[in-house]
Amino acid sequence: MSAAAAPTAAVARRTRPYGLAHADWLKLWKRRGLFWTIFGMTVGAEIIAFGVLAILHAANPAHHGPAGGLSNLGHGMFILNLLGAVAATVVGASAGSGDLSAGVFRELVVTGRSRLALFAARVPGGLAFLLPFTALAYTIAAVVSATANGSLAAPSVTLMVESGLWVLAEAAFYFVVGLGLASLTGSRAYTIGILLAWRLILARILMSISFLGVFREVVPDVHFTRIVPAGVAVTLREGPHVPTSLAASIAVLVLWVAVWLGIGAWRTLTRDA
Repeated sequence: MSAAAAPTAAVARRTRPYGLAHADWLKLWKRRGLFWTIFGMTVGAEIIAFGVLAILHAANPAHHGPAGGLSNLGHGMFILNLLGAVAATVVGASAGSGDLSAGVFRELVVTGRSRLALFAARVPGGLAFLLPFTALAYTIAAVVSATANGSLAAPSVTLMVESGLWVLAEAAFYFVVGLGLASLTGSRAYTIGILLAWRLILARILMSISFLGVFREVVPDVHFTRIVPAGVAVTLREGPHVPTSLAASIAVLVLWVAVWLGIGAWRTLTRDA
């Protein structure tokens, strides 16, 4: 066993149930480039956006409204809807392909731990890395929206809680998709490229083709738009409205998660060590 793989394998041999998940979290946490990339796309983006709004309002309050308020909460969520989904994809791709690209997958397998356990641990490990960034970024948007609203309507506590859960759910969703696809391809770069093309281009094209009818409901953005809290729905609507029920939206999103977790688990079980 290589010296670089020894610490990882030692962690994998732990009997504690959270040992593998902690190891996966630690591998992501120690990657400084990944850390600052995700920080910049989530927390950094919100700081810049609301900082600019605050500066503009202070410099010319007659022409620029307060940095807070209900509408600006929606704008803050829109940033996380775009950049946050990209950040989640990057983390998922890194978690799914990290062991292969580092050349330690074989060492982990020969420790005797099941491949399924190795894959399953990447889910809580990766989410434990990603979601604090997402939660902190959303907290900045929520706090500024509620406290720096001036004469604008402030979001209610209920709306802020519901919106926060929506943001976290979307981040977790795209992490899982990225994890499953990276486990399938074995490539971080291919996974990020494929999902960015899907998220930013192909999904919007499919949503806009009306003659596809019910088949447009395969696009997850349709369902995230359906379940977004009503107070910020106008700001976060992506593409044309596709009518669907709440139950159908939840079912489709759960199915997406189950399919990509299943694909990732299957590829991890069948991949050559």
